[in-house]
Amino acid sequence: MKQVFNPYLPNYEYIPDGEPHIFNDRLYVYGSHDRFGSRFFCDNDYVLWSAPLDDLSDWVFHGVIYRKDQDPLNKEELNPLFAPDVTQGKDGRYYLYYAPCGTKSIGVAVADSPEGPFTFLGHVKHKEGTLLGQKLNDPYPFDPAVYFAKNNTYLYVGFSPDPGWDFLKREFGSIALSSGAHVTELEDDMCTMKSECRKVEISGCPDPGHDFFEAPSIRKVDDKYCFIYSSMNSHELCHSFGDKPEGPFTYKGILHDNGDIGLNGRNEKDRVSYTGNNHGSIIMINGKWYIFAHRQSNYSVYARQGVAEELKRNPDGSFKQSEMTSCGLNGEPLDNKGKYGAYIACHLTSGSGAVHYLDNCEGQEFEGIRIKHPAFSQDGEDREDDPGQFIRNMSDGSTAGFKYFKPAESLYLSVFTRGDEGLFEVREVFHGPVLNTIRLDKNDGFSESETVLIELSDMKKVSLYFTYRGNGHIDFDSFILK
Repeated sequence: MKQVFNPYLPNYEYIPDGEPHIFNDRLYVYGSHDRFGSRFFCDNDYVLWSAPLDDLSDWVFHGVIYRKDQDPLNKEELNPLFAPDVTQGKDGRYYLYYAPCGTKSIGVAVADSPEGPFTFLGHVKHKEGTLLGQKLNDPYPFDPAVYFAKNNTYLYVGFSPDPGWDFLKREFGSIALSSGAHVTELEDDMCTMKSECRKVEISGCPDPGHDFFEAPSIRKVDDKYCFIYSSMNSHELCHSFGDKPEGPFTYKGILHDNGDIGLNGRNEKDRVSYTGNNHGSIIMINGKWYIFAHRQSNYSVYARQGVAEELKRNPDGSFKQSEMTSCGLNGEPLDNKGKYGAYIACHLTSGSGAVHYLDNCEGQEFEGIRIKHPAFSQDGEDREDDPGQFIRNMSDGSTAGFKYFKPAESLYLSVFTRGDEGLFEVREVFHGPVLNTIRLDKNDGFSESETVLIELSDMKKVSLYFTYRGNGHIDFDSFILK
C-alpha cells in the first residue's frame, strides 16, 4: 500500500465539488471537472475515480462517464456541467443529477453501474411537464443533491445569490427565482416532482456568514440527517442536523474551510492558504468520518482539486471543524523518509499573507497578483499524465507548510527549486524559531539544494514550514527527507 496525500488524486486532475459515495465496497467520488488554464468553471466532461475501501491510495480512473453534448439542451457544448450527484434508485440502477449552466434545468442520466457510462434520461420537471427552473418562483436549478431514504428519492437544489448579480439577470431575465435551498421528492421515474419545491429551513446560524449559499448535500449520521452546504462566506462548508430528510435543520458548525478560517479562532486575515469557493460532503469509511472538499490553484477558482480530511465528533454527535493537512486520507502521519512533491502543501501564503481568489486574483489583477503571490501550478497542458505540479512564484516571505509527518529526533533535508538565489528558512511551527537554513542557488531547471540537518522537538507528529528569503522569485518542486 502506498501513501495518499492531499490532493488525493493525481496532481494533474482537477475535480472539485466532490460527492463521495460507497457502492459495492468501493469509494466513488463524483464531481465537476475543471480544466487547467481555463477562465471558467467546469470546462471538461465528467470523469470518475474510485478506490477500494481497504486501500485509499489505490485510485482507479474510469474515464469519461458523461459528456456535455449528451444533454439535448446542450448539443453544441456551450454550457459547462456544474456539480453533480448520484444515487442508486429502487430499480438498482444509478442516477446522475447535474446542472448544465445556462439551460435553466436539472438533467438526469442513468447507468447500470456506478462507473457508468451514463445515458441521458430526461430533465427534472413539474407534474404538468414544465422543467424545474422555468416557472415563476422556482428555485435556482443549481447544484443538485439527491438522496434515497424511506423509500423516497429527495432532490435538493438551490442558491442564495445577491439580487443585484448581473449574470442572473442575463440568464433568467424576469423570472423571479426563489432564493435558498429547496427540496422535493421524485416519482419512480426519477424525473417528475411529486410536489412543488419546499424551502429547506436552517435555524441557529450564529451570523449571516454561515447561512446557506450553495452546494447542498445530505447524509445520514446515526439517527439524524445531516444537511451540508457552502455558506455565504463561500470558503467554508457548514453542517446542520434534522430528524427528517427534508428538515427543518439546526446549524451545528463549520466542517471544513479551505483557509482554516474559524479553526481555533483564526480570522480571515490569518488564513493559512488561498481561499475560494467550497463544495463537498461527508462519508464514513472504515469507521471514520471524512469531509471531501476542494482547494484552489493557478491563481484562480477555475482549477480546483479535491482534498479530504478526517472529522472528529462533538459530544452532541455533531462534527468539529477539520484541519487542513497534507496527509488527509492516509489515516496517519506521512513517513519521515522519502521524496514529497511541494504540491501537497496544506499551508501556502505570501510574505503579506494569503487572499481570497474571487476578490484578489481575477481579471485585470491577475498578472499583478502573480508577481506578489505563490500558487499551486504546472508547466504542462491540462490532463497531461505527469505535468509536474509545483508551487510557483515564491517571493520574499512566502511560506509553504506541510502537515503531518511521523516523529523523528532529527532529519536530513534537501529541496528542489528553480529560479533566483536565496535561502529557505525551515521551521516546525509557522512564525516559530528557525531550525536551519537551506542555501538556494540560481538555476533555470529544478535542481537539488545542499542537504542540511534539522533537529526536531519531541512531538507526536511533525510539521515542516519552508519560508523563502531573497530578492527574486523561485518555484518549489519537492523536498527529500532522510
